[in-house]
Amino acid sequence: MEGSSMNSRREFLKKTAFAGAGFIAFNAIPNDALAKTEMVKITILHTNDVHSHVDPFPDNDPKYAGLGGAVRRAAMIKKIRSEEKNVLLFDVGDIFQGTPYFNMYGGELEFKLMSMMQYDASTIGNHDFDNGIDGLIKQLPHANFPFINCNYDFSDTPLSGKTIPHKIYYKDGIKIGVFGLGIELDGLVDKRMFGNTKYLNPLEKAAESAHYLKNDQKCDLIVCLSHLGYKYENKKVSDVILAKQSKNIDLILGAHTHTFLDTPVSYKNSDDKEVLVAQVGWAGIRLGRIDYLFEKKSKKKVSEGYSIKISNKSIVI
Repeated sequence: MEGSSMNSRREFLKKTAFAGAGFIAFNAIPNDALAKTEMVKITILHTNDVHSHVDPFPDNDPKYAGLGGAVRRAAMIKKIRSEEKNVLLFDVGDIFQGTPYFNMYGGELEFKLMSMMQYDASTIGNHDFDNGIDGLIKQLPHANFPFINCNYDFSDTPLSGKTIPHKIYYKDGIKIGVFGLGIELDGLVDKRMFGNTKYLNPLEKAAESAHYLKNDQKCDLIVCLSHLGYKYENKKVSDVILAKQSKNIDLILGAHTHTFLDTPVSYKNSDDKEVLVAQVGWAGIRLGRIDYLFEKKSKKKVSEGYSIKISNKSIVI
């Protein structure tokens, strides 16, 4: 099932025992209808590699004419929240660096805008160290959301105690465990910028975190915020490698490689279970959306995901 599209999941929905309860078109099921069933819908929204793109691209941009913009993204998020009961919003890093807004304000504006949009969490990307650890710490008071990472050891840096390895969210009886991973900084970021930060093996830390969230905390859905990159030509650790070698992870929200995935891609993990990998390019051009529908008692789930193009028309791809 590696690399399969969402169409295969739609075929599954037609065959599942839940189909009679309305799973086939669950993305369109209104919340008042769900309230009368034994099902819960969880909507996960995600961004990555926004790179300080506060304004839309100009209308004459040769590649991304008129796309993106924080105001439009905020409007789309607000619209979805008005329609859905259980929404989580995540960013997957590289919030900083890319426009004069970062040069002028050092990330303050980006964090304030994300706080206004009520992000639930973010992980840390390599460019978020571009003003050094002290520069990142200076802006943290403007972020009303946690930074989640389990494979950077900040204990010998000023960031010690300012991030968390994982977080659990509760939505309508469903327990969602989230952990974060960062890319190796050595050779990618000037050593002076990340100081004594220690990079820990992301595959090992992912296994440890996912096991804890699944088996110790009994989470129903496990999400990884991964700034590792989608995939590479060499054997460098990536989301695809993570997905195939993992256990217990349901969804990997990716970043770093600026990969535009119209829909999440399905891989089989080491237990032959499905893992979804999603990424929505860069610069805030798209907002990712994945809807999960859970059966309350069994906690069995199905999903459907896609990306939303952020423009003055907010076209859904």
